[in-house]
Amino acid sequence: MRYVPYDELRSEPNVIVDGSATGGTLLTLSHWPQSGTPLEFAADTSAEIVFRYLDRPAANVNAAAVSNNHFDEDGLIGIFAMVDPATALRYRDRLIAAATAGDFGVYSSREAARMAFTISAFADDATSPLPREIFNLPYAAQSAALYRKLLAVIPPLLADVNTYRRFWEEDDRALTAGEEMIDQGAVTIEEKADLDLAVIRIPPNEPMVHAYVLNTRTPRSRLLVIHGQHVELRYRYEGWVQFRSRVVAPRVDLSPLAVELNAEETPPGTWEFDGVEGITPSLHLRGAPATSLPVDSIEARVEHHLRTGAPAWNPFA
Repeated sequence: MRYVPYDELRSEPNVIVDGSATGGTLLTLSHWPQSGTPLEFAADTSAEIVFRYLDRPAANVNAAAVSNNHFDEDGLIGIFAMVDPATALRYRDRLIAAATAGDFGVYSSREAARMAFTISAFADDATSPLPREIFNLPYAAQSAALYRKLLAVIPPLLADVNTYRRFWEEDDRALTAGEEMIDQGAVTIEEKADLDLAVIRIPPNEPMVHAYVLNTRTPRSRLLVIHGQHVELRYRYEGWVQFRSRVVAPRVDLSPLAVELNAEETPPGTWEFDGVEGITPSLHLRGAPATSLPVDSIEARVEHHLRTGAPAWNPFA
C-alpha cells in the first residue's frame, strides 16, 4: 500500500488507520469511538489492530491507499505497518510497544518509550530537526508532511534508537527520576480499584512525576494527582477509545463538581472541567498554582462524584 494524505483521498478506495472514515474508505482500522473496526481485529492500539488485519490476508480489502486524519505515534506506526508490512512484522512487538507508549504513556521497555519520545520530538516544532516551514502549514498539510518524513525515520529508529539519543534523553532522565521517587517512597500511589482510581501524592518540594511513569505504575484510568496544594483529576486516554485488554470505568461529567468547588475557592483560582469528550480531560484549577481548599476535602468530593455520577461517555456506543 502507499500513504496518501487524508485530504487527497477523494473517492479513491482506501483504508483509514487510527482515524475516521472518509470518501472511498473500505475499512477503518482504529480504536477510535464508533470507528466501525471489525471485532476480529479489535485491540488496544490502532497499530495492533493493523497487525491483526495483516494476520488475516483473506480478510484484506482491495485498496492501495492508506491514510489518517491526524498525526501521532500510534497512527504513524499503524500506517508504517501497512506500507512496509515485511519490516513491520519483523519488529511487531517493538512497534506495538512504542505505539502503546505514545498513545497511553505506558512503556514495557525504555526502548519503547525512547521510540515514542523520538517520534514526538520530530513532530514538535520546538525540537524537530525537520524544516521549519512544515510547522507553518495548515494542520492537514502539516500532518501529511510529518507522515511522509517520519515513515522514512521508522526503519533507522528500529535499527538503533541510540542514534536518536538527543531527542529522547531529557524525557528518559525524567523517567528515571520519577521511578526512583516512587521506589523510594517519596511519591505514593494509592489504588482504589472499585473506582478505577489512583490517588497519587507528590510532596510540594518534589518535581512533578513524568506522566509516563504514573501511567505505567498504575493501570487505573482515573488519576487524582495531589502535588502539595495543587490538585488535578485526570481521565486517561484509555477511557476515550475502545480499550480492550481491561475494563475501564466510564467517564463521569465533573462539571457539577467544578461548580461546587468554585463556590468555596478563593479567587483568582477557578476550577474547570474539560468535558468527558476530551481525549485526556481533567478537573483542574486555572489561574492559581494552588487551591485554597483542604486537599482531603477535594479528594473526598472527587470520590463521591465518581461513585455517584452517571456514565457520560461510551466509546463503544
